[in-house]
Amino acid sequence: MTPGGYRAGARIRKRSGGEWGFVTHCAVCGILGETARFQAAAVLLWLNDASLECLRSRRLLKILNVLTRKPLIGIPADRRLLGDHYFHCVGEKYIQAVVEGAQAHAILIPSLGEGFNVRELLADFDGILLTGSASNVEPRHYQGPQSEPGTLHDVHRDATTLPLIPHVVSAGMPLLAICRGFQEMNVAFGGTLWQKLHEVPGFNSHKEDPQAPLDEQYGPAHEVELVEGGVLHRLAGGESRIKVNSLHSQGVQKLGRDLEVEARAPDGVIEAFRVRNAPSFALALQWHPEWKFKSNPVSRALFAAFGDAARERVMRHRV
Repeated sequence: MTPGGYRAGARIRKRSGGEWGFVTHCAVCGILGETARFQAAAVLLWLNDASLECLRSRRLLKILNVLTRKPLIGIPADRRLLGDHYFHCVGEKYIQAVVEGAQAHAILIPSLGEGFNVRELLADFDGILLTGSASNVEPRHYQGPQSEPGTLHDVHRDATTLPLIPHVVSAGMPLLAICRGFQEMNVAFGGTLWQKLHEVPGFNSHKEDPQAPLDEQYGPAHEVELVEGGVLHRLAGGESRIKVNSLHSQGVQKLGRDLEVEARAPDGVIEAFRVRNAPSFALALQWHPEWKFKSNPVSRALFAAFGDAARERVMRHRV
């Protein structure tokens, strides 16, 4: 870290006697102050004429703990037929939440099924966001009953995300899953889904009114109870309950292996979970925190935490 622990860059200024000192500076605040020497863990680092070229090396930037770029967040796309052609699509609200909320670059990942290399993908990105979608995970992936005729599926997205998810988590890459992504993540860890919660005795309807204005569809629908000591409990500042929107007909039937409940709806439906003992951020939500996230303090904290985890990965994996 720089003196004072600031996340800052560093410029060099020549001092008398041929020595060189640091001028630490913040991208927002400007110059914070000059030091004649850099001290970290009781080790003094001096720069002179012979070492100036090293400033351009990534190795020295790593020593100085200087972040050289924003994280790259991969977002697997939906594959949809628009007119006569197929397109790979990601909703703008998810992109905005990554760019503005996580302070990262959002990169669309085409859902090519078996046509992508997981190892290369893990090497290129610093985090993965799994978005919501109008389509459902095909029930054959969790040995569920056949869907009703007319149910929208996305076999290419299933074939892309389901094998990808366990690799992302085991590699320590931050993962945030929303709505369909929440359901994909449960299935990827061996869980099962109810296809129509509103038809299951004891459960309420969690669907939106498609005829209502968007602000009403995505407005607060019910509370969720947060598990004490969980990730969401911490991000919510210790609050035990928060209000969330609700736009889903499917839900968790059996929770997948190694998954821990983070939140439940009043009727007992699982609304959020995390991966137990994951090496990095690995959280899934049934609701939509990306919708107007700036106006919701928990949503802001959520995307900020996701971005922070991605930045930590950038720092760890620099050469």
